[in-house]
Amino acid sequence: MLHGLWTPGAGLMLWDDETVGPEDAGDELPPVLAKVMTRKFRHRPRVTLPSPPGTMSVAMPAIGLAPPEAVEVLLKVPRRHSEISGDLRFLGVVVAGLQRWVRAGRVVPQQHRAENQWWTRWELVGGEAQRAWLAELIAVMPPVQTFESGGAKAVLDDLVGELTDPLVRRIVGRPDVTHPLLESLLDGEPYQDGTARSEALLTKWRDSLQGDEPDLVLRLLEPEDLPESADTNTGSDTETGSDTLWRLEVLLRPDGEAPQPVPVRGSLDPTFLRIGVRKLGEAINVYPRLRDVPSDPDTLDLLLPTEVVIDLVQHGATPLREKGITVLLPRAWSKLDPSLRLKVESPPTPATEDRAVGMNEIVSYDWQLALGDMVLTEVEMSRMIDAKSGLVRMRGQWVQADAATLAKAIKFITDQGQSDAASLKSLLDQLASDKPPPVPIDRIAATGWAAALLDPDRKPEPIPVPDSLKATLRPYQQRGLDWLVFMSSLGLGAVLADDMGLGKTIQVLALLAHEHSVLPTLLVSPMSVVGNWQREAAKFVPDLKVHVHHGADRLRDEELTRAVVSSDLVVTTYALLARDVEQLQKQSWRRIVLDEAQHIKNHTTRQSKAASAIPADHRLALTGTPVENRLDELRSILNFTNKDLLGSPSGFRARFAVPIEREKDETAVARLRSLTSPFVLRRVKTDKNVIADLPDKFEMTVRSNLTAEQASLYQAVVDDMMRQIAESEGMARKGAVLATLTRLKQICNHPAHFLGDGSGVLKRGQHRSGKLALVEDILESVLGDGEKALLFTQFREFGDIVAPHLSDRFGRDVPFLHGGVSKKKRDEMVESFQSDDGPPIMALSLKAGGTGLNLTAANHVVHLDRWWNPAVENQATDRAFRIGQRKNVQVRKLLCVGTVEERIDSMLTTKKDLADLAVGTGESWVTEMSTAELRDLMSLSRDAVGD
Repeated sequence: MLHGLWTPGAGLMLWDDETVGPEDAGDELPPVLAKVMTRKFRHRPRVTLPSPPGTMSVAMPAIGLAPPEAVEVLLKVPRRHSEISGDLRFLGVVVAGLQRWVRAGRVVPQQHRAENQWWTRWELVGGEAQRAWLAELIAVMPPVQTFESGGAKAVLDDLVGELTDPLVRRIVGRPDVTHPLLESLLDGEPYQDGTARSEALLTKWRDSLQGDEPDLVLRLLEPEDLPESADTNTGSDTETGSDTLWRLEVLLRPDGEAPQPVPVRGSLDPTFLRIGVRKLGEAINVYPRLRDVPSDPDTLDLLLPTEVVIDLVQHGATPLREKGITVLLPRAWSKLDPSLRLKVESPPTPATEDRAVGMNEIVSYDWQLALGDMVLTEVEMSRMIDAKSGLVRMRGQWVQADAATLAKAIKFITDQGQSDAASLKSLLDQLASDKPPPVPIDRIAATGWAAALLDPDRKPEPIPVPDSLKATLRPYQQRGLDWLVFMSSLGLGAVLADDMGLGKTIQVLALLAHEHSVLPTLLVSPMSVVGNWQREAAKFVPDLKVHVHHGADRLRDEELTRAVVSSDLVVTTYALLARDVEQLQKQSWRRIVLDEAQHIKNHTTRQSKAASAIPADHRLALTGTPVENRLDELRSILNFTNKDLLGSPSGFRARFAVPIEREKDETAVARLRSLTSPFVLRRVKTDKNVIADLPDKFEMTVRSNLTAEQASLYQAVVDDMMRQIAESEGMARKGAVLATLTRLKQICNHPAHFLGDGSGVLKRGQHRSGKLALVEDILESVLGDGEKALLFTQFREFGDIVAPHLSDRFGRDVPFLHGGVSKKKRDEMVESFQSDDGPPIMALSLKAGGTGLNLTAANHVVHLDRWWNPAVENQATDRAFRIGQRKNVQVRKLLCVGTVEERIDSMLTTKKDLADLAVGTGESWVTEMSTAELRDLMSLSRDAVGD
């Protein structure tokens, strides 16, 4: 007689109680079993056998089979056979049943950790029917299966768990799949992409599959015996319903059907009723407060006192829903969080035309308390406080809120009261005080001039585009101009925080063109963009008189005063602002504008203190990243535009920075937003209202100045070229010109690029290249926005300098793709860069990376040095600007002010002298210029060097 025993941890054991070796195996067994029984008996499991008057345990020689082979054998075990015992036939019945569940699709994948690797396996999905099937198997399990194995359930759980997985693989086979999870499930190999998160997701998915079981639904019904007068009375216990029982209906929702009540007696199927009782027990385990409440004697419904109802909503509904139990509240009842509203009234225009008034403008205001969309009256506020349960019937519906929080909010309103004549500053001080509002400020409504400042739904009056502005403003830029003019008219400082590339420069120039102020504007920027401001002003507002205050020979004292008085715009750098603050303080300024205002994010620096020390009627900060790392940076910028708006540094940290950064305090977030939003205009490229108006690609030329070291090298190379071409002709002359052009480009990139001496990027902590300093500023903004950038250069040597420096600077890998990179490595670079967690910056040589690549993960393209064939640059740009790109692409073409780079760019742009030029021939056209033309093209301008 052939026997079978399932041993947890060891698998299937087969033995013949009349045979001690393979030579005695029966010939009448099915072929699969007969073949298996010819093997050697290498195992000796302990088997408990009947032995009057009890049982005895013996070590029986046996053949062991692992789960995959056990499946093949057990599927062939016949239901009736004189040579096969009941214990082995039982195992065959189990596997046959498992096969039916598998073919019905009642299995799910699971993931587990073992041997330092993630593994996958198939398991039964579960459900009432499967549990019933397993219970029946436990009831008829032969005793021999359980004597030595710790009980019938433990044996069956292990048997089903071990055999389901190979059985699924046997049925599914090996279809052609490429997903790593499916490959692991079908091959039984480790899941290389497995993580604790993927394990949790699979488990959550399995828990959500209820098989053929109905879902439990708990539906809360309003009390039916509440007096009608409760809607209008003063709120005694009875009138607020606190002594009334609420019915919590226990319902089951069969798959695909509407919820149905489950009474204790009736015509329900007993199995269906048993499920309801079990699931209600599970719900009570999740939310134990349901355990001690009364119940309806005729149904499973529970009767809840009001305090339990409130606790259910506040603390019970969420965990119940997380366990897949639906909780339905009365349609007309919801828990409402209190909020404050501020009503501000002001005249149509400011009370004075004196621009210095600013924060002293007079307003009147009134605080209000709201629950949801309802602004409460004094009577309603009193009822909410008096209701011991925090639950009252109001305006025809049940309303519940925390009474303690309401009391604090009402006290705040009482203390603040109303004001018929207060300054704007005093109102804002309330929002920034040490005793903040106890609940969020949900809405600010205003009239008159205050509406455009405080009400987010109101906009300033539109301003006609100045005739002197030679540009067409896009709608969002027009709104920026309207807002800047409005803030300027009030004497209120402002932060224009538009995303990089949305045109902050043109909006500021439009403001200057509109005002025609007799006093000039002082504009402070990084040295790398001084030339850009000068040229943008000349291009868009030609009538604007611009003076650039920088360089060793910059004006001082009376000469500076005369230059300032005769200018509309004075441009200087942050370094010179700190150095020349006493000179600049003596001048009369209409406004001071800080470009890239993140340069004053640290309020303790010299340049930050100098910026605040300059007297001006109006203060304006421009930045695409108002907060880079910490909220203190926002305080520093806003303190420049509107002094003490956010209080002292220590007070700001205590009231806002710490609660928001560490505790994620939503009330503090709302309060800070209320304080800052009137003074900050922020538009981002992802805003649909902005994107709808933007082209798909923005191209801009961005200028930087040379450092003194670059200028010295540049001049030396030009002098050497002029000597060579004077002494040569023909090919020698052409060679000298082309070599000089290359050297000048290298110098514009970086002195170390030209010298080739392996010297450092920085010298005594300062940049040796104005261009590379500008690149850092650009990338800082790009990374701050969580975006990616491509950097193109025509020189591999420059890429070898830039990539490692930027990697050290930003702490991220910066791959450099050039002609020396193998195809395999190139493909790996592209794949990594395209992934969400790949490097945010990639450097490429123009020849190797300019064609044939799809790099749509980047939406910023920076051309570090110009290739004088626009088609070549466009091909490189199209690595990002192509099908599959989801964002607007920002293209920046870098060049150095006052150098050959700028002059050739101007020639290409204006097409002067190049109308018939075939630029596809490269740069050879330069060699055909006369000596005088070459001198003009390559000589160094006075404004090329920064301070």
